[in-house]
Amino acid sequence: MSETAVPSARMESTVKPIQFGFGQIRHKRLRPAVNAFAYPGWFLRLPVRHLAAQHWRTGLPGLSLGEPGQRGRFSVLARDHGDGKHDLLSWVEGVLAQASIQDADGEIWLHTFPRVLGYVFNPVSFWFCHRRDGQLRAIVCEVNNTFSERHCYLLANADGQPLRNGQRLQAEKVFHVSPFCQVTGHYVFQFVFAGNTAGDIPARFLARIDHHDANGPLLLTSISGTLQAADARTVAHAFWRYPWLTFGVIARIHWQALKLWCKKVPFFRKPALPNQFITRNQ
Repeated sequence: MSETAVPSARMESTVKPIQFGFGQIRHKRLRPAVNAFAYPGWFLRLPVRHLAAQHWRTGLPGLSLGEPGQRGRFSVLARDHGDGKHDLLSWVEGVLAQASIQDADGEIWLHTFPRVLGYVFNPVSFWFCHRRDGQLRAIVCEVNNTFSERHCYLLANADGQPLRNGQRLQAEKVFHVSPFCQVTGHYVFQFVFAGNTAGDIPARFLARIDHHDANGPLLLTSISGTLQAADARTVAHAFWRYPWLTFGVIARIHWQALKLWCKKVPFFRKPALPNQFITRNQ
C-alpha cells in the first residue's frame, strides 16, 4: 500500500471503545529456503488513556485489565508489557518523555494479544501514540522472543511531524528473535489504517514488518484485520472461534522452526541483549 492510500490516521473519538481486529498473520521467508504461512486470528486495541481514567474497568464480561487476581477469559496485565513494573500508561508515557516527545498527549492505543485463560505469548505489540488533535505522533513496537526477553523500537519523525498513514520507517535490528535469523540488517515498518466506520474506528488495519539484510529482503511479515467496537457478543465470538489463540501462537512458532530446520536453514546462537532497552528509528 502506498503512503497516500488514506489521507489520515486519526483515531480520536469521544467514546473510545475497545476494539477487536479479526484477520490474518502472515510470514514469508525468502532465503536460503522459501517458507511461508498464513494463520487466522484476532487482536485487541485498547485505548490506554481512556481505560486508565476508568481505573482499568472494561465494562465487558470476560475481559479484564490490571492485576493477575482479576478473572476473565481474556486479560491484559501490566507485567506482560513494557518493563513489567509500571502500569501501562505510566510506562509508555515514560518512554515518550525519555525520547523528548512531549506532544503525544492524545489517546494511546495498545494493539496486542491478550492472555487467553491466563496464557499469552506476544511476538509483537504496538503502542500508537497520538497528539491531542488525533494525529499519530509515535509508535512503540514491543518485541518478545521465546527466551522471555523483550526489546522496543520507537518510531517517530525526527522533525517532530506526525507520522503519515502508510509511512515506511526503518530501524536497525538489534534484538534476537529467531535462531534462524542473525541480528544484522534492519527492519522496515509500515502501518496502514483504511476506511472508517461509525465511531471513527478504521475499518481495516495492516502492519508490515520486513527484515532486510545485506542481500536485500529476507523475511516479510504482516498482521491485518477488520476492526470493530467490542461488546459482550464480540468477546464471546472471539473466545469460541479462537479458544486456543495464544497457545496456538507459541505452538506454531515451534512448528515453523522445525520446518526451517528440516529445510537446513542455518541456525545461529543467541547473542547478548543490546545495551539499551529501546532503539530509535533511523
